[in-house]
Amino acid sequence: MSGRQKAVLGLLAVLLVALFVVAVGAGRDDRGDPGARHGFVDRLGALGGERSAVDPARVSADCADEAGRLEFSGNCVVRVADPGGLRTLVLRSAARFTVVAPAPGDADLTIRDEVEPAADGTGAVAKIAVDQATEVGLVCPGLGGCTVVVATS
Repeated sequence: MSGRQKAVLGLLAVLLVALFVVAVGAGRDDRGDPGARHGFVDRLGALGGERSAVDPARVSADCADEAGRLEFSGNCVVRVADPGGLRTLVLRSAARFTVVAPAPGDADLTIRDEVEPAADGTGAVAKIAVDQATEVGLVCPGLGGCTVVVATS
């Protein structure tokens, strides 16, 4: 190894140690917020782009009042046609509802989530990953009815 290569290797080692010391020293003492995301992670996500949403025209259900609008009490089964790749089925409602959906891929797993309206008044939003033709179950709690909209975002 030449003297120049040794100098570059030594400089890289010093730089790595300096970065480690800065990273440890810049850490916070609080436990953090598990729901919060770092701005750098958000910027990286923006570079990769969002997964596109399932087209509401590819969604059907017996409880469909009109295209993309589901009105039901009790249960409703939503059928999603093959989206041709990994997509996100976005369901929005003003009230709470429950979603029962299979996991994407070959996983033998069913996911159940009780979706609650957000505290800021934006309503309840469920985002379900879909990669093939599938059925998603919706449950409306209580005795009243539910209105759920298949959204594009």
